[in-house]
Amino acid sequence: MEILTNLFPGIGSFFAVEPQIALARLLLIALGFVLAYLGFKRTLEPLIMVPMGLGMIAVNAGVLFLEGGAIGTLIIDPLVSGAEPLMTTLQINFLQPIYNFTFSNGLIACLVFMGIGARSEISFLLARPWTSITIALFAELGTFAALILGVSVFGLAPAQAAAIATIGGADGPMVLFSSLIMAPELFVPISIIAYLYLSLTYGGYPYLIKLLVPKKYRGIDVEVYPPEVPQKTKFVFCVAVCGVLCLLLPMAAPLILSFFIGVAVKEAEIGPYQKLLENGVTYVSTFFLGLTLGTLCEASTILNPVVVKILILGILALTISGVGGLLGGWLFYRLSKGNFNPVIGIAGVSCVPTTAKLAQHAAEEENPFAMIIPLAMGANISGVITSAIAAGVFITTISLIG
Repeated sequence: MEILTNLFPGIGSFFAVEPQIALARLLLIALGFVLAYLGFKRTLEPLIMVPMGLGMIAVNAGVLFLEGGAIGTLIIDPLVSGAEPLMTTLQINFLQPIYNFTFSNGLIACLVFMGIGARSEISFLLARPWTSITIALFAELGTFAALILGVSVFGLAPAQAAAIATIGGADGPMVLFSSLIMAPELFVPISIIAYLYLSLTYGGYPYLIKLLVPKKYRGIDVEVYPPEVPQKTKFVFCVAVCGVLCLLLPMAAPLILSFFIGVAVKEAEIGPYQKLLENGVTYVSTFFLGLTLGTLCEASTILNPVVVKILILGILALTISGVGGLLGGWLFYRLSKGNFNPVIGIAGVSCVPTTAKLAQHAAEEENPFAMIIPLAMGANISGVITSAIAAGVFITTISLIG
């Protein structure tokens, strides 16, 4: 056994830890393979799942014996603290600088939001602003329901429940940012579970649509092209909204600024910056986001008892948000006397642009000529704004309580 341990510490380490840890490592290695393969097959989002899957495999397989007989990896240590240990770790673990300089301060979330903003077309929102915003508000139902359930049923502290509840907004960067501020001790498991669940919207929401929207309604065509809004108007709009939201919700100002600076660059047609945000920043930050999240999936983290609560609350939050969005779609169907496709409601869940695409695909399945993507994208972009508002309200309220 000693020879095996010395020659192959990755294998030998399985025999040096508690059986449940060893089993959890094996399961996470298998899960990493599944996630990477599903990303390859495009069943899940490949931009996140392929690097996340490989990171999960590596951090659970590449375990070795460190100085003093401790067991760990040369990849990342999210729990290191203190100036001297941190400086030592930064020089050893290859992803430690990425984690400490972009994850632990929320920068990675802001970078992703810049890319989302640069890819967003606010003309979709301006086509029917009140419809879009109202549907997005309905789609926050899961966020507030999860907060209430987390405190009243699961016995979590308000800050922990609020951090987990942001999963209901289906906005990954927002979850990262919010959990870091409100519940840093749960930042790692919340972030991991949030991104695993957000990828499941690909598979789960189509069934939710079919359950709540009968077939004859899913093919309603409400084609609306974005209005011819002058670029100056769109630029002034995004700058003004950014200022107002930062004034009202300063705790969420980093994310609000990040999103709207991306929009402003797009509307101002600053070519070099737009290209940088859309291609460079978006893909680099998304790649390291997936890879780092994967390497944070260590067995000891997943075996934390509170993870079960996060798992249940997260799926409840996303499910209730989807139901809420579709209820908003049905509301406008009734108000318009049938001239609205209730499927659009699912796009209020701000997983950009996934839920908008799901809405369009659901309509196309019943009516190949149905074109609801403009309204769906309006609700989608509004969802980003409302999820930022909800997170800002949570963070501000929690800070006042604390």
